[in-house]
Amino acid sequence: MSVKATELRKGHVIVKDGDLHLITDYEHKTPGNWRAIITIKTRSLKTGATSQLRLGSGDVLEVAYLDKHTAEYLYRESNGDYVFMDVETYEQFHVGADLIGDPMAFVRENTRVEVTFHGTAPIGIELPASVVLKVVQAEAAVKGNTATGVKKEATLETGLRIKVPLHIEAGEEVKVNTNTGEFLGRAN
Repeated sequence: MSVKATELRKGHVIVKDGDLHLITDYEHKTPGNWRAIITIKTRSLKTGATSQLRLGSGDVLEVAYLDKHTAEYLYRESNGDYVFMDVETYEQFHVGADLIGDPMAFVRENTRVEVTFHGTAPIGIELPASVVLKVVQAEAAVKGNTATGVKKEATLETGLRIKVPLHIEAGEEVKVNTNTGEFLGRAN
């Protein structure tokens, strides 16, 4: 679908040179009585390379048609690929670690996530705002170290390392923000 540059927004995916690019930043300027200048920053979904485009308000770009499916994360293969199963069709598919690597630190096996597809190819995942994970290892709290805001390192069941308050012990479940990777509190 072709759209004018003025209709683009952060988060849209465009087709540029046969590759999919995610718009990571969008800026629309109208300096004085000159014509509008639109600057977008993009990240290639294939290579991860970033680029910047300067467009006029009349320029037209191709926006990719994306589809979302709910899928269950099953396991990670020895080559690093992640295996998911579509919850409606029970069809299994592989997604490369280079495509979605970092967010997978928040996903444990048998968890449902939204997978974004372009045609039949998966291109990314969408996580909930927060997840609940179990603490498998936590540093011991030092007696007398009770100053406000003191935190210690903890390792979660997915291998993710975060800072938690001193009272959190191994075996507890904690809530973690998927955008920042910060501790939100104990799970209920």
